[in-house]
Amino acid sequence: MQLLDGKFASEKIKQEIAAEAADFLAQSGRKPHLIAILVGNDGGSETYVASKMKNCEKVGFQSSLIRYDVTVTEAELLQKIEEINQDAGVDGLIVQLPLPKHIDPEKVTETIDYRKDVDGFHPVNLGRMMRNLPCFIPATPYGILLMLQAYQIDTTGKHCVVVGRSNIVGSPMSILMARNANPGNCTVTLTHSKTANLKELALQADIIVAAIGKKNFVTADMVKPGAIIIDVGINRETSTETKSGFKLYGDVDFENVAPISSWITPVPGGVGLMTIVGLLKNTLASAKKEIYG
Repeated sequence: MQLLDGKFASEKIKQEIAAEAADFLAQSGRKPHLIAILVGNDGGSETYVASKMKNCEKVGFQSSLIRYDVTVTEAELLQKIEEINQDAGVDGLIVQLPLPKHIDPEKVTETIDYRKDVDGFHPVNLGRMMRNLPCFIPATPYGILLMLQAYQIDTTGKHCVVVGRSNIVGSPMSILMARNANPGNCTVTLTHSKTANLKELALQADIIVAAIGKKNFVTADMVKPGAIIIDVGINRETSTETKSGFKLYGDVDFENVAPISSWITPVPGGVGLMTIVGLLKNTLASAKKEIYG
């Protein structure tokens, strides 16, 4: 078993991003600029946004955090998004999910200008991805592709089983792994909580991408020896063992699955770090007008 170390891969890619960002600053006179909007004070969201802002600083980006109380109206939030859409000095805009129940996340996603949608959730970006056209790829699937590239893992001809069908990870991942590209060129099976023979399908997989949002869902009896395991899950549980007061678990039973796999991502320290790299690469591409002129 070898570890797909998100820290190693992300640091290497961030060095490349920093060099490109410095060139961009020298040529344009400004830094790539990412704005994040955070509504409320969800613990997980606070952690993720702080990490995104810190990493922007590390690679030489400008970052801005706009905070709203949980009582903010949908109309106020949409108006702010429209303002940012019109600001030529902003390259990327993300609205951290989840949002309060009175705000429709689909409406928020569709209001963001697709040319600044560096999370890759806008229907225009998802549609272009489906057609294999230049677009902002959703940050987590993009990060997974970058990790597979960093470790030079050839996925051609492999059977990839994706566990989970969300629009953020599972569905786009299944499309990307089937594309005529490397990473890609897989035969893909997309499974979910209602799949009757999920264990049987997982046992056929050369690559498992676990993104179902359930702690230790993928167990050793679902994994064939030598499989590559990508664990997207981040399940927070309160814990007395850690300073933060909580502990993170993946969707894969790491302790028992790791010994039979060929490669596996840890949680934390795996896909989460690569998601931030995907976001940074999308923001840089937006600043340089590489996708939308």
